[in-house]
Amino acid sequence: MDQIFDIIPSDNLLALFIGIFWAILFLQSGLDKVFDWKGNLGWLKGHFEKSILKSVVTPMLGLLTLIELLAGAISAYGVIHLLVTGYKNWIVTGLILSIVSLLMLFFGQRIAKDYTGAQTIAIYFGVALLSAIALQ
Repeated sequence: MDQIFDIIPSDNLLALFIGIFWAILFLQSGLDKVFDWKGNLGWLKGHFEKSILKSVVTPMLGLLTLIELLAGAISAYGVIHLLVTGYKNWIVTGLILSIVSLLMLFFGQRIAKDYTGAQTIAIYFGVALLSAIALQ
């Protein structure tokens, strides 16, 4: 285990794992929305059909997709940047965008009265807060 600390200092190892986690989560989620736009849009239109958001589902999905892709890509870049320079600033930026995405998702779930879905997002939000504490 000492050899890994020769490559990655122990104080950066946690930041590396955090960056990888958020990169995987939001690159996969964002790319799923890109490659299955019709499926996601159809599901969301049904999900929000009885809410005040029913008329803005398409732009809402577009904005969420953009923020998720940025969160994932910046987190991935942050991992590379950390390995090259030892600085975690891009991972922090990716985490901030990840938190914004989670808040958008949480808001939508609450508006749609999908309390089980909101509960799942709240768990991710807790992990995001722990990530933020760990990156300080």
